[in-house]
Amino acid sequence: MTKYIFTLGGVVSSLGKGIASATLGALLQARGYKVRMRKMDPYLNLDPGTMSPYQHGEVFVTEDGAETDLDLGHYERFANISCHKTDSISGGRIYHNVLTKERRGDYLGGTVQMIPHVTNEVKAFLESDLTDEDFVLYEVGGTVGDIEGTIFLEAVRQFMNEKGRKNCCVVYLTLLPFIETAGELKTKPTQQAVKRLMEAGIQADVLLCRSKIALGEDERKKLALFCNVPSQNVVAALDVDNVYGLPISYHEQGLDTSVLSYFDMPSDVDLSKWKQIVNTMNHFQKNVQIAVVGKYCHLPDTYKSLKEALVHAGISENTKVDIDWIESDLLEGKSTKEVAKALEKYQGILVPGGFGNRGVEGKITAVQYARENKIPFFGICLGMQMAVVECMRHLCGVKDANSTEFTSDCTPVITRMSVWEKDGIKTIRPEKGDMGGTMRLGAYPCVLKKGSLAEKLYGTKQISERHRHRYEMDINYESVLAEKGVVISGKSPDGLLPEIIEIPEHPFFFAGQFHPEFKSKPFAAHPVFQGFIRAALKKASE
Repeated sequence: MTKYIFTLGGVVSSLGKGIASATLGALLQARGYKVRMRKMDPYLNLDPGTMSPYQHGEVFVTEDGAETDLDLGHYERFANISCHKTDSISGGRIYHNVLTKERRGDYLGGTVQMIPHVTNEVKAFLESDLTDEDFVLYEVGGTVGDIEGTIFLEAVRQFMNEKGRKNCCVVYLTLLPFIETAGELKTKPTQQAVKRLMEAGIQADVLLCRSKIALGEDERKKLALFCNVPSQNVVAALDVDNVYGLPISYHEQGLDTSVLSYFDMPSDVDLSKWKQIVNTMNHFQKNVQIAVVGKYCHLPDTYKSLKEALVHAGISENTKVDIDWIESDLLEGKSTKEVAKALEKYQGILVPGGFGNRGVEGKITAVQYARENKIPFFGICLGMQMAVVECMRHLCGVKDANSTEFTSDCTPVITRMSVWEKDGIKTIRPEKGDMGGTMRLGAYPCVLKKGSLAEKLYGTKQISERHRHRYEMDINYESVLAEKGVVISGKSPDGLLPEIIEIPEHPFFFAGQFHPEFKSKPFAAHPVFQGFIRAALKKASE
């Protein structure tokens, strides 16, 4: 029978519920169980697709085209699973579904209420699209006490009663602040957070206490007494230097043991692959410096998957990847000498995705520097588009080449997509339609040019990568670029949509319209990131 685990958070936000849930999923996998991982976000947006990355971090994209919270990226990386649209829901989506049903007449004239109609919609999500999973892990976003999350907690309470309390476990992540002047951990915030949870009718089964220092036996017993949990289920969530050391750390602190003891499901654990990763990262033999020239570098979570993909490539090459985050608008208006001073120390330059015209000229400047100075270059999504613009301007002599996303007064080498096809279904997007959910989203196939760098990196003739964009390179400029040595080495199967460009005469010049970072794993580096780091290592040895 499927068991259900709910990860909730108290005291403050940003304690790491997503990482904790992902780590627990990885530990259960390491014990031989099949897991499914899901996220409930209380905010009223239908999804994070229209949010600024400064508001909510990166938007993660699933294979089937859902725009989701970045925590689904943690789930995929740690548990090596592929999440689905049905694994993510927001408060806005729940209310939207309820109101759509009301307009359709599904409630047969009844008064629509928070209970049972909204809670039933949440519970329908909890049970949707399940198969033969041993464990389904649900993370509830926000902090217990947030008004937006109240209805989710009520639905969880009802769900646990319906499924049977011994089939459901609540892991409650809280903060144990260390007061340096007093020299002690304070348990009161956790005590208050547990009481707040109990006011919602939910009893924590395992306390996962975020702390800078190890829990003493006195703190453990005190928390067990006041929070109504067995002392062995008070688990320390200690800070670690390496996030991929968390499965080992949490296992040593007893998290998976406590959860499985609660369900009376003991089993052996194999953490060898995590130990190997940590050992590699603790003894890197090489080092490279990479510049990421982006638009949202002030908040690292806006490029979370990209950062991790670079780390994964480093693991595969036994290399420490030092990343400097450079705001692209800082390169705008700079002289050649100033740009060189800013970028000359790097062995690789990566230009990631983004939206809007702020900083795009700085991205173009970074592409030009990498191309002209033979620095390994990797462009992603908008990074590819700006690489096309740079090559059109400075190689092909089309000085006003640009994207219609930024200006209509240009030679439009990048234009808005209005029609595309997937699985035989044609999608049409009007120019003045909604912003949310209207991009080319999810996995699409791409056919690679024989003998290209792309084919060598992937080792196959056709690939599938995840997309999130609404602008595309105009295929009509293919021959113009080819005359100057810029090759379109990847296209959609119908040959109409450019997916990859490269410059064969360059040490490494690769740009893709897709987001390969979403498919990278710590134990399976993405081949393009791996090739990029190899090229950077070669540059470093020159």
